[in-house]
Amino acid sequence: MASNAISLARPATPAALARIVALGVPTTLLAGAYLSQYVGGLHPCEMCYWQRWPHFFAIAVAALAFLSPADSRNARLLTALAAIAIAVSGAIGIFHAGVEYRWWEGLTRCSTGGALTLDEIMNVPLIRCDQVQFSFLGVSMAGWNALISLGSAVAIAVLLRRARP
Repeated sequence: MASNAISLARPATPAALARIVALGVPTTLLAGAYLSQYVGGLHPCEMCYWQRWPHFFAIAVAALAFLSPADSRNARLLTALAAIAIAVSGAIGIFHAGVEYRWWEGLTRCSTGGALTLDEIMNVPLIRCDQVQFSFLGVSMAGWNALISLGSAVAIAVLLRRARP
């Protein structure tokens, strides 16, 4: 069995679990965002897109962490970078949720996405960043991104702290 594979016979190390969380959380959150967009018909605003970029970075560096043994310095560093990127998305989510709940003014009022031709531009929906399109348990999608991202970043940091040699 490869040295960085997780064995079912013995528990995964904290560093291995941190890598899994660092790859799994942003992948799951982006999948949810794209499902809500392309299946659920919820069009993202500009700040929604801002929250996605750090998750893409986190996926890339977390995937690179799997090229080294989980407990290696290189894998732990890449996993920590992924955690920072996930936390950045969470911070943007806090800002966006604050704009949605009118706690503070946003940097932008509205946006459109994906329009390339004049006909598409004229027919694309105008999406306001200060309006909640969907909420669950009274929390907007931006709020859920903030809660899940920041909680996951803390969990990764705790796991990495436990993994220190």
